Amino acid sequence: MTKPSAHVAVIGAGPAGLAAAEILAAAGLRVTVIERMPSPARKLLIAGRGGLNLTHSEPLERFLARYAPAERRLDAAIRDFSPQALRDWCEGLGQPTFVGSSGRVFPHAFKASPLLRAWLARLDGLGVTLRTRTRWTGWDAQGAPTLAGEGGQETLRADATVLALGGASWPRLGSDGSWVPVLEADGIPVQVLRPANAGFTASWSPVFAERFAGAPLKRIALHLGPETVRGEAVITRDGIEGGAVYALSRPIREAIEARGEALMHLDLRPDLDAAALARRLAGARPKESRATVLRKAAGLSPPAAGLLREASRDLPTEPAALAGLIKAVPLRLTGLQPIERAISTAGGVAFAALDERFMLRARPGTFLAGEMLDWEAPTGGYLLQASFASGRAAAAGLLGWLAER
Repeated sequence: MTKPSAHVAVIGAGPAGLAAAEILAAAGLRVTVIERMPSPARKLLIAGRGGLNLTHSEPLERFLARYAPAERRLDAAIRDFSPQALRDWCEGLGQPTFVGSSGRVFPHAFKASPLLRAWLARLDGLGVTLRTRTRWTGWDAQGAPTLAGEGGQETLRADATVLALGGASWPRLGSDGSWVPVLEADGIPVQVLRPANAGFTASWSPVFAERFAGAPLKRIALHLGPETVRGEAVITRDGIEGGAVYALSRPIREAIEARGEALMHLDLRPDLDAAALARRLAGARPKESRATVLRKAAGLSPPAAGLLREASRDLPTEPAALAGLIKAVPLRLTGLQPIERAISTAGGVAFAALDERFMLRARPGTFLAGEMLDWEAPTGGYLLQASFASGRAAAAGLLGWLAER
C-alpha cells in the first residue's frame, strides 16, 4: 500500500498533468505541480475560446482508431477513462456536457474557464501545491528533478515524478518542446516533433490569394489516396487549413515528407453524384454566364468556384467533364505550416522507451503523459481525451510502482 507521506512531483500543469495530480492526491500522496508559466492550463483556456471540445460521442472502437498508429498503446488508458467517464467527471465538477450535431462533446458553458476553476478548486481541496514560473531542467546525480525558478536553481526531492510538458505547438502558452534535448541527452529516444492539425501550403495565384484568403469552403469532401473526409476548410493566403484538412494531417504530412508534395482532390459537391451534377449543368440556360452556371446549377459558393478556376484556367464546357472536375478538384500541397502555428504536435517520446505503466525504462519512478508521447489525433475531442486519459494512466502506474517498493 502506498505510504501517505510519499511526495510526488507533476511537471506541467496542462490537462495531462492536472489529471495525474488529481489521481495522486486523491490517493493520499503529497503532490507538487510545477508549471513554468504564470498560471496553469493556458492552452486549455485558449482552446476553449471557440467552444471547448472535450471528447467525441462516436462508438469507442471507431474513436480509438483515430489514434493510429499509436492506438494500441493508448487503448487501455482510454478504455479506463472513456469519453463517457470524462463526461461524468465534468458533471462531478458541476459542468454538465452536451453532444453537438457533429457528435462532438462540449460543456454547457461552452468554454474552459468554469471547468478549470472548478477543477483547480478540487485540487486545492485535495492539498495539491501549485508552483508557477518554475521550469524543469532535468535531474541531478541522484535522479531528483532540478528546477529553475524566480529564486534560482534548486532540487526538488520527490519519491516519483510525472512529466507532462506538452508538445511544441503554441509555445507562447508553455509547450515549447524545450524538454527534448534534456531527454535525448539522457539517452531517451524522442521522435522529431512535427506540426499536427496544422495548415498546408499551396501555390495560389496572387489574384486568388488576395480575393479568397480567409474564405471558408463548406460541405466539401477531401480525398487523399484511400482516405476520404467530409467537413469544412478555410483558404489561407498561402494554402489551406481547417477541420477536414486536420483530419488528413498525418497522411498529407507523410506524403510531403516522402515525395515533396501531396496531391489531394476536393469534392465541392459531395452531396451529389457526378451524374446528377452533370444533369443540373446540362439544364442551365444557354445564355447564362459560366459564373452563373457554377453558382446556380452547380451550387458553388464564390470561394469554391474560385478554387475550381484556380485548378483549371479553361473549364470544360461539356457538362459531364465539368461535373467530374467539380467532384475532384486537384490540389497540390507542398509544405507544412510551422509547428508554432499548429494546434497539436506529432512525434515525442517513443513508446518503446516506456513500460506498460507509462514509466521510463531508463528512469524508474519517472512517468510520462500527454503530448510528450509519440501519438497524434485529429481535432474533434480526441486530443483532450487522450491527454486526460494518459495523465490518469501515468498516475495509476506511479501508484502501482510505489506500492511495490
